[in-house]
Amino acid sequence: MWPYLWVCLLSWLTCLANMVPDEGVSKPKIRPATQAGRFYEANPQVLSHEVDSFLNLHIKKSSFDQVAALIVPHAGYYFSGNVAASAYATINPERKYKRIFLLGPSHHAWLDGASVNTEADYYATPLGNVKVDCETARQLIEADNVFSYRPEAHNREHCLEVQLPFLQCRFREVPPIVPVIISTNDYSKLQRMAEVLKPYFTGENLFIVSSDFSHYPSYSNACAVDAKTGKAVESGDVEQFISAIQENAKSNIRNLETSACGAFPIITLMLMLDSQYEVKHLMYQNSGDIDNHDPSRVVGYHSFAILRHEKGFSLSEEDKRILKQIAYDSIRDSLDHPSSITHHPSCVPSVASVLRPSAPVTTHPSFNQKCGAFVSLHKKGQLRGCIGHFGEDVPLYKIVAEMARAAAFEDPRFLPLRREELSEIDIEISVLTPMRRIKSLDEFQLHRHGIYIRKGRRSGTFLPQVADEVNWTKEEFVAHCSRDKAGLGWDGWRDAELYVYEAIVF
Repeated sequence: MWPYLWVCLLSWLTCLANMVPDEGVSKPKIRPATQAGRFYEANPQVLSHEVDSFLNLHIKKSSFDQVAALIVPHAGYYFSGNVAASAYATINPERKYKRIFLLGPSHHAWLDGASVNTEADYYATPLGNVKVDCETARQLIEADNVFSYRPEAHNREHCLEVQLPFLQCRFREVPPIVPVIISTNDYSKLQRMAEVLKPYFTGENLFIVSSDFSHYPSYSNACAVDAKTGKAVESGDVEQFISAIQENAKSNIRNLETSACGAFPIITLMLMLDSQYEVKHLMYQNSGDIDNHDPSRVVGYHSFAILRHEKGFSLSEEDKRILKQIAYDSIRDSLDHPSSITHHPSCVPSVASVLRPSAPVTTHPSFNQKCGAFVSLHKKGQLRGCIGHFGEDVPLYKIVAEMARAAAFEDPRFLPLRREELSEIDIEISVLTPMRRIKSLDEFQLHRHGIYIRKGRRSGTFLPQVADEVNWTKEEFVAHCSRDKAGLGWDGWRDAELYVYEAIVF
């Protein structure tokens, strides 16, 4: 019996030893669910049912595999849950993201920068814990001191926390999150944030930006203000968004405190967009649509999905106007400073005056696209110069400035442009889409495609609009280009490399 008792005692002592915590292993730090029972239900069953009910209102609508980012509200679920669900329902729940970046504004502390939560290992909600990607969070802080960790920015902040139950109900397993609170009106700092975040803005990650819109105007004023702001967001143009915010602020609308409380994280996101992204507006409501108790003071809620796909390069009418102004200023500046005519500048001094200083050309997504362009000058309907560049190595606004200057002063077919001619010159710009090699003329469409022929060191091209000026078949079009432009002879194109491209002509 005694040996048996000793065995029991030793087993008991071993269990006690195993129960003693290892002082070398720290417990995970969990950021508590501070808003449960306030902005959303604290009971897990009720919360899950509430979120699923919102999602089910939109579940028959399309989800997208190419969702790059969402803009969603962060008010109490009673008011904004339906609008938020319209965005989360666009996510394909089977899509595997490596991590989710959560960007939101600060409601409790002014940071003049951004705070990344590197302290918490998990964020808690009534539905469980969501892991934080602490390594990526630390990498952001190491990349630029515009990022730091400020506990006061996260401890009571609701704008990120309220997104988590939607993620938990939409995904079977929520990817690790990177919580970022952005609080600065310094545009250069927002640009630096965008530059650091841009390498992560890829198909393997999802970005979620948290923002409500108009705060406290009347119902009718909220609808008008939010329509303007929403259209600016949908444009994908950060300048247009900033202008809308500024114009709303100067409108003297009663009780309008802000057009978008998450303006700074929205700007950061928009600075990362280019022509491969489409901003899709999903839904709008304001608190007056939910509870009309006091229509004199409401809050507006928008939802957007930012889709990543090759939607094709396009230019707005305003883009075209500005590019023509850039071309004109480039020629005029060369006439004012004749010594610069023989050089190809990397930038034109007057370009900065075309756009307001708050949104320089370099922040304009379309103008930063690297693509080819031709600039043609006409005087009284007759060609006066035409020079182009096919390479995709220079931003559009720079290549337009350079080609305008070259067309005016360096086209060997014409004498350099004189100042007295400037008022008689019409400028035509052809922005070229990327070239695509073809194997057969069956792939070439006359009037739509330009042709580029290359063989050895010889090459030549005809722009698409040349077909509108002649009465050639497509075989004659290519043969003329081969003989007249590339110097390869009438049939030289048959064993040469053929490329097609399209042109936006204005």
